[in-house]
Amino acid sequence: MTHLPRRALLGASLATLAAPRLLHAQGGWQPTRPIQLIAGFAPGGGSDIIARTIAEAAAPFIPQPMVVVNRPGAGGGLAAEQVARAAPDGHTLLLAGGSESTSIPAHREVPYDPKRSFRAVIRLTRHPHFICVRGKGGRFETMQQAIAAARAEPGRLTHGSAGVGTLSHSLFMMLERRANVEFLHVPYTGGGPVAQALLAGQIDLGVQASDELGGLVASGDIKPIAVASAERAKSQPDVPTLKELGWDVVADNQKGWVGPAGMTDEMVAYYHDRFRQGMATPTWQRFLERLGEADGYANGPDFQQAMDTLLDDVRAALRRS
Repeated sequence: MTHLPRRALLGASLATLAAPRLLHAQGGWQPTRPIQLIAGFAPGGGSDIIARTIAEAAAPFIPQPMVVVNRPGAGGGLAAEQVARAAPDGHTLLLAGGSESTSIPAHREVPYDPKRSFRAVIRLTRHPHFICVRGKGGRFETMQQAIAAARAEPGRLTHGSAGVGTLSHSLFMMLERRANVEFLHVPYTGGGPVAQALLAGQIDLGVQASDELGGLVASGDIKPIAVASAERAKSQPDVPTLKELGWDVVADNQKGWVGPAGMTDEMVAYYHDRFRQGMATPTWQRFLERLGEADGYANGPDFQQAMDTLLDDVRAALRRS
């Protein structure tokens, strides 16, 4: 557990008073045993780091221990299935919002309903996805050039993704639908191999999350040419959005807490308020600064709507293909 100075705790508490729906769960439901925080990916990855950082930040506001449990497999689907089947007693939460919630269920059958099996609590982060090309010696300088090439050579321009059915795969399917072009999909096992393939000139385009770009952009080895967000990314303010360029594609990698569908309003309010307090602490703010991204907060209903909208867009893109 992280112990913050009294002044920091007071500042965090005062900051949260201005946020919507906060502190209305005081005196109501409370957890009575350790809370399992299920992350659908391996230790050390982005999801795991988010889960552990917010658990540390929110620990002063939640009296029970929070235990991060990694359940990797099926692109987060195994963890989602576990939480969908868990007792809705407020002691099990899932870090959701990524491919397991917004993309994979459009590509194949899953043993849970992404829209009805869960109760959204709070969104913590919203990481932009960048479409990138090889920097030094690369073929393209702009997204417009890449789209023009795709139109001239249907099915020949290659794009890499983190795997079949992942959000980085679906992003290009949505772009194909909006821009009326056809790409050739080359699946990999994650963002790292995609970056290596770009650097080696094995693919023309690839998707990278903001936390994956690192020094590759600063060195000029990889060049982001568009971002699939509603607005430009704080970390790369010179990179235009696909919407700015005329293609209405938004596919952020969101992360936040959901629980089993039967969780009560009191349970949801309890966790929403305390995790929002955690988001105001120096621990969480330093984490966002390292990522170079803005606060990704959304309340439970808005988080669920954002996930549902993206899933519907992916399903529409699949119907076109």
